[in-house]
Amino acid sequence: IKMAGDSRFPDVDTDGSEKNEETEIVVNVGGVRQVFYGDKLNQYPETRLAELINCLSGGYDSIFSLCDDYDPGKREFYFDRDPDAFKCIIDVYYFGEIHMKKGICPICFKNEMEFWKVDLKFLDDCCKTHLSEKKEELEEIARRVQLILDDLGVDASESRWKKCQKYIWKFLEKPESSYPARVIAVLSFLFILISSVVMCVGTIPDLQVVDAEGNRMEHPTLDSIETACIGWFTMEYVLRLISSPNKLHFALSFMNIVDVLAILPFYVSLTLTHLGAKLMELSNVQQAVQALRIMRIARIFKLARHSSGLQTLTYALKRSFKELGLLLMYLAVGIFVFSALGYTMEQSHPETLFKSIPQSFWWAIITMTTVGYGDIYPKTTLGKLNAAISFLCGVIAIALPIHPIINNFVRYYNKQRVLETAAKHELELMELNSAEGKAASFKSELEDLEREGKDGPFCNSRLKVSHSDTFIHLLSEDKHYRTRLQSCK
Repeated sequence: IKMAGDSRFPDVDTDGSEKNEETEIVVNVGGVRQVFYGDKLNQYPETRLAELINCLSGGYDSIFSLCDDYDPGKREFYFDRDPDAFKCIIDVYYFGEIHMKKGICPICFKNEMEFWKVDLKFLDDCCKTHLSEKKEELEEIARRVQLILDDLGVDASESRWKKCQKYIWKFLEKPESSYPARVIAVLSFLFILISSVVMCVGTIPDLQVVDAEGNRMEHPTLDSIETACIGWFTMEYVLRLISSPNKLHFALSFMNIVDVLAILPFYVSLTLTHLGAKLMELSNVQQAVQALRIMRIARIFKLARHSSGLQTLTYALKRSFKELGLLLMYLAVGIFVFSALGYTMEQSHPETLFKSIPQSFWWAIITMTTVGYGDIYPKTTLGKLNAAISFLCGVIAIALPIHPIINNFVRYYNKQRVLETAAKHELELMELNSAEGKAASFKSELEDLEREGKDGPFCNSRLKVSHSDTFIHLLSEDKHYRTRLQSCK
């Protein structure tokens, strides 16, 4: 591009003043031409298009600081930008707000708005929500990549205890980090299953034994297996607590609270068995022990730690509180209405089973949920008609909110899959860039050595060091967003 004095720019004087003060400008963005008028653009003087009106009087430096090229014969400004995003952005000059078209990457669109110097406040609220969701996804990807990099990296300044603590934490919390860690995760999963099976099998009367007082108790073999499982759970929890980088957050985590609830009843019942008899009656001790044994069912929730499907289901239900609330509201209204109608219609029958409206709630619940135990049922014609209407309404009330809940589960599950894939893709790009950088650096080193006349063995030793050195660049914020934008496009 030639500057002042070039014959290609006949409409501009050497002092940079514009001969024709026409307020109409032509903009060519990615091959799409648009004509704008000054009265529209001057509504937002801080935008790039508004600055084009006054840039001609500032000379070529001012012109080319705002655009990629300029044709003075056509008075046309050229920009190598996204034309689809530009068509959405220029709506601000006509409508005062911007809507993002479907299919455009929100982060790319945000960068386009920053290039055209249009404030994000003009973006519609629905599009801002989409943009914030995409930002959260990028932050989650960056967090996952950083966690992987932290696992790969070794800080030489760390003490031996810190290194050991970090290794134990990765060994117990991240099964994908190594093959032994994967084996430990499988063993923990098997211990949970064995403990749950033992808890169920121990209630079979034929497998129980009678103590000296004539009370039934679990078989000693099952009791030994239970003790071994509790020992494994205790050791696992203590090691994870010791190696945790943030012990307060670890103790307050929901899954770790479940672990405590699964372990604590064993030790409390053991304490009551040996010491409680001295403080209270033996019957009270046995009742307390039985109540604590029931709490062992909490250990089944430990499976969620090793199952991504259960974790996804939990998060999907947490995001579906509104739909679940609607479901409960529909059922509550139907239960109240149909139980009251059923009680009223069944009063004329001498052998009615509907003694009161609160007692009819149970009939309405099992009818609307299509369970129908048959312990309470209507005997009059009107009561049967009311029952038919109630279970039809129950089917409809349950079916309506189920579809949004399933959609939330599928959306969250697919999102987690996409985030995992994106994090792996990000690491592959980083490793590729690292390999290219090392190859270029090594090539320049070889050229320097050849120019300096170094011997062959020294070059081979340098080659081995460079080839064996494993180095991954840390993911800076700028590089991260640039890489993700390339993926989005």
